[in-house]
Amino acid sequence: MIRLRRLSDVRATGDLVWFQRALDRLRALRHDVDPRLQGFFSDASPLYIARAPGRLDVMGGIADYSGARVLELPLECSTAALLQRQATARCDLATRRAGGWQFFSADLPPLVERDGALSTAAALAAWFAGRESDRWASYVMGIVQLCLQRAVREGRGRTPGLRLLIDSTVPEGRGVASSAALEVAAGAAVAASLADDMTETDLAAACQEVENHVVGAPCGIMDQITSACGRRDRLLRLRCQPGTIEGYLEIPAGYRFYGIDSGVSHAVAGADYETVRTAAFMGYRMIAAAAGLPVQREGGRLRIDDPRWGGYLANLTGPEWAALARGLPEEIAGGEFLERYGGITDTVTAVHSERRYPVRPATGHPVREQARVDRVAALLGVLADEPQAAVELGRLMCDSHRSYGACGLGSDGTDRLVELVAAEGPERGLFGAKITGGGSGGTVAVFGRRDAAALVRDVATRYGAETGRETGVFTSSGPGAAETGVLLLEPDDMSGGY
Repeated sequence: MIRLRRLSDVRATGDLVWFQRALDRLRALRHDVDPRLQGFFSDASPLYIARAPGRLDVMGGIADYSGARVLELPLECSTAALLQRQATARCDLATRRAGGWQFFSADLPPLVERDGALSTAAALAAWFAGRESDRWASYVMGIVQLCLQRAVREGRGRTPGLRLLIDSTVPEGRGVASSAALEVAAGAAVAASLADDMTETDLAAACQEVENHVVGAPCGIMDQITSACGRRDRLLRLRCQPGTIEGYLEIPAGYRFYGIDSGVSHAVAGADYETVRTAAFMGYRMIAAAAGLPVQREGGRLRIDDPRWGGYLANLTGPEWAALARGLPEEIAGGEFLERYGGITDTVTAVHSERRYPVRPATGHPVREQARVDRVAALLGVLADEPQAAVELGRLMCDSHRSYGACGLGSDGTDRLVELVAAEGPERGLFGAKITGGGSGGTVAVFGRRDAAALVRDVATRYGAETGRETGVFTSSGPGAAETGVLLLEPDDMSGGY
């Protein structure tokens, strides 16, 4: 489980800096002009503070749902969840978004009790679907529901009421996993308050389940695991089959991965991402048919008995892909595909008859990305002794970026940023860049020398002046939620000024 820590321990280890913003926010509440905030927390009950970072997708990205390895860097920006239990069986939420406070409340028995009207993920999703202004709360209420139902099943007492305050520096819609940071921070705080022994990887999987089935975003696992399990200044090496942490890679001294926000909003729930994900699963279904693999229908999806590739496109070898690619269409209408193949194995997307799908590029991307990820990991291992490896590493990032574009997940903003980085080149300490995460905007990852930070900011400034878009630069890494743990403030801590 994610460790529970006392204030004295956090101070002694130098980790207070990661909780300082949340503590400052807590201190300021009692002086806020809004009476709802002044009395949001009591000084007489323990308070739990969890924090979880955003992430920079260095390599792998959308290949996660096809079982590829990914390399992910937790960022310094993070989301904090401050939680206190209350006697009333209700969950009260407050969050600061777009410069103002938003509030939400829901009675918990309908969400938690076995026969409750909102006791399933599907029922909760349908309820939030009609409340667009409260959609932000679905990320939190989904993990609250999951943790409380788990406590009931395990006999850990009656359902408590909860008060949760969310404060975040992770920008929304910029491709740095703001939703995962929110889910993981809230989930870690709730689990700690319930004395839940859920591990950090289990928490990440639970948060992905919430995002898939309550929020309705068909994301893979990499964002949640990075936010929960990432380590500061290390690349998390994750094999998404479904979520095995293979280790943490050091970034050689003198080098750094930066992020530049393109100012183009990105959403995993968007049609482009969903279309490309579905197209990849359509390609897998066609490959399985060509290989003669047995297929069975299970409800609304298919199950393929696949001892050869284990159900993951990323397990195809380069030669296998070269031989099979010729049999895949560049694109196909959903109706034609369903008539010929019946469906796909994906549990969170569906084929729409009227939509056209880029099957060949979407299927080939994870196969090639797997090879690129493995090569980047190898190059990082020799970079300290072979500086020229940086040039190849940057070129692989650019190849990944072009592959996103071929799938239909590029954007004019991210393309322009990659061009500006390439124009500076290795001579000035910038080796390559790529679009990240779900694509279609968001943030660009840049590989460069550590002393190139000013140049990266200059690139962002010139891009902003050229496009009129508001942008920003990510230069620093931070710890994952498990690395800092959950801070427990006792009433004595709060009266003592923490």
